[in-house]
Amino acid sequence: MAQEVTEIRLAPDGAPITGAPPELTVELVAEGAEGPFAVTLIVDGRPLETRQLAAGASTVRLPRALSAGRHTLGAASGAARAEIEVSVLPGLLSLVPPLIAIGLALLFKDVLVSLALGVFSGALILNSFHPIVAFARSIDQFVVPSLADSDRASIVIFSTLLGGMVGVIGASGGTRGIVERLTKLATNARRGQLATWALGVAIFFDDYANTLIVGNTMRPITDRLRISREKLAYIVDSTAAPVASVVPISTWIGFEIGLIAAAFTQLGIDDDYNAYGVLLGSIAYRFYPIFALVLGFAIAVSRRDAGPMLAAERRAATTGKLVADGDTPLAMESADALEPPAGAPLRAVNALAPIGAVVAVTLVGLYVTGRPGVDPADHPSVFAFLREVFSASNSFHALLWGSLAGVTLAIVLALAQRILTVTQSMKAMVEGFRSMLLALVVLILAWSIGAVCEQLNTADYVVGLTEGVLAPHWLPVLVFLASAAISFATGASWGTMAILMPLVIPICHQLATAAALPVGSPTYTTLLVGTVSSVLAGSVWGDHCSPISDTTILSSMASGCDHIAHVRTQIPYALFAGLLGMALGDIPTAFGLSPWISLATGSAIIVLAVRFLARPVS
Repeated sequence: MAQEVTEIRLAPDGAPITGAPPELTVELVAEGAEGPFAVTLIVDGRPLETRQLAAGASTVRLPRALSAGRHTLGAASGAARAEIEVSVLPGLLSLVPPLIAIGLALLFKDVLVSLALGVFSGALILNSFHPIVAFARSIDQFVVPSLADSDRASIVIFSTLLGGMVGVIGASGGTRGIVERLTKLATNARRGQLATWALGVAIFFDDYANTLIVGNTMRPITDRLRISREKLAYIVDSTAAPVASVVPISTWIGFEIGLIAAAFTQLGIDDDYNAYGVLLGSIAYRFYPIFALVLGFAIAVSRRDAGPMLAAERRAATTGKLVADGDTPLAMESADALEPPAGAPLRAVNALAPIGAVVAVTLVGLYVTGRPGVDPADHPSVFAFLREVFSASNSFHALLWGSLAGVTLAIVLALAQRILTVTQSMKAMVEGFRSMLLALVVLILAWSIGAVCEQLNTADYVVGLTEGVLAPHWLPVLVFLASAAISFATGASWGTMAILMPLVIPICHQLATAAALPVGSPTYTTLLVGTVSSVLAGSVWGDHCSPISDTTILSSMASGCDHIAHVRTQIPYALFAGLLGMALGDIPTAFGLSPWISLATGSAIIVLAVRFLARPVS
């Protein structure tokens, strides 16, 4: 007896839209047979083509797009036949949720509300425009499933624990202990700027903590050395988000991994790419944050400046006026939550040990979870073996173990030295938890709007519009520009990442696939890593420059600088680093140039530009 399909079950995979061929989930039931079976795809009663499918469920993309309206989709194999009726939406509707999220963020400067309304608009479209149904389904159809995945729950817990660790090491005097060591280096204007820059790099685990601590700590020192408040605010701002965004262990990492992992899962490439591995690989491609750090260091060493910053520095050095006439400095005292109890010893080990524990335990966890199944004999070198181990590791488990070890050690050290009581330690930890709440809400909404875009096939529609027009190699630089513009206009780097990451990773995947670049190939990987890094780097640029950015405002406040003066003196430097990053980084690396060559060349150009184009302050 010939093997035959006894039953066919059909379901649309996402919302069918114009401009993108619809996808179907075709489930073949054939008792005692695996196939493959010849299955004919049918649209509105007319056969389109025949595919060879195995028993069970398969995702099938139809060979052509459909017009807006209602259509009948079917599949037949032998005597088995099934049909479903679908409503094909105008493709422009698939752009509504991300456009609402972006547009409202630009208009009202509130990413949280913008993302929530973006999710609601998607639910409205997918639920036949019934507002009450859409309001309810926004929660159970998108928000709740965003937390149901164990990997995403791990990210939420990891980020929360790391925030708690930051709170405890601040309250135990560990952060201030690092500060005390670095401020001893500041004996003249050059050393004062270098100490400020070094302190900004040392407090890498959180951009808010960085800004508040460095600005408030160094302000009396830089004032004594006649360093302008504008220069102090610039160094503080250019070592806050840029450092926190490129260091593998910071309060940013859980948020970034969550966005990347969600996109990989939606595309079905999570078996090919490890979100943590891609994040680490993208560091070398984050040209703007790295160039911003190099530029800040070169300016501090050379004691040279250009443009409005040169005028501010000469004013401070020659007249002693740290703030220009007519400017209104924003004053801010040190945040109470970051201060240890009165009389407590300020020991750097109370910060360095927990941070070191996070790093060490995470690395061990990555090795332990990735080692099984990887044979050292199959790899030509130890480096190749370790790279394979880390690629195969479970980064979510490792990060959980590391963050738990870090916050536990921070509490143990504070209790053992009697700096904090149990109650004070718990209060500091909870304060750290609270500092992460907004970021976690934004992250959950970002996951939700990513699910909305997936069901609406937004990426498919955008790719259909750009296919034949936009080459995949130009995507990284265009993504950087879009990310920088949104972040600058909204003042929110995390909000920008949350809006763009679920959108541009699928677009990159579709463009690469359309250009016959297979998943896992070197070119595909380069474009994927470049696109991810462009979202992150562009977000940092906008956050660095925007007058409504929280870190920009905090930098002005902590440094006692007029806010507009800070923005005006900083933007020329940020523009220079951003343009250099695009010209020497995003564009050439997408076409195959090594990012290390781009970084070395760009850093050399920065040093030469400061030496020959900038002018001495004195």
